Amino acid sequence: MALRNRVTPLNEIVADPARGLVYGNRGCLHDAQGHIRRAYAVRRWIACRLEFKGWRRGPLLQPGRFTELFFLDEATAFAAGHRPCALCRREDYDRFAALWAQHHHGERGADAIDRRLHGERLTADRRQRRHEAASGGLPDGAFVLRAGAPWLVRGEALLRWSPAGYTERAARPAPDEPAAVITPSSLVAVLREGWAGAVPLVHPSVATLG
Repeated sequence: MALRNRVTPLNEIVADPARGLVYGNRGCLHDAQGHIRRAYAVRRWIACRLEFKGWRRGPLLQPGRFTELFFLDEATAFAAGHRPCALCRREDYDRFAALWAQHHHGERGADAIDRRLHGERLTADRRQRRHEAASGGLPDGAFVLRAGAPWLVRGEALLRWSPAGYTERAARPAPDEPAAVITPSSLVAVLREGWAGAVPLVHPSVATLG
């Protein structure tokens, strides 16, 4: 039986047997039986490498330890509000922090980043926050909501997300058409810089859709 530890672009934690390409955590979310009891425990939501320095993980969802989460790719992790880990992805984190400071008047440090991101990803009642932007201004890697489902912006197309990969292609709306954007605005700004880190930004399934 698949564990409930996969995160969707809509910030839902689901059970699915498909394996993601990015690992991360947001604190301990599960109880002693491995059941998810909360959406997050800390403001530090990070996205990590699947492997780092040969470290071996024990069984997943151990009592009292952080909940191991998995994402299809980094675009998915960004949409859910996660940023690069400063330990296993130090070079990525340093570049991310530099871009962040450029867009936020010199704001620096993980605490400041996580505090602002937390406000961008969740509403006061802990629902995922969305924002509106013109379709033409969105960079590759951003996610938008279309007919209730998450779609990846990729060139002149939108690609429908699934836990195992991207499954459907649709034409991108006209540049001036408003879009309901899932990815937090600060992470959209990072993507606009042409982000490419140590983990896959998009799943290889994008190649099958042209």
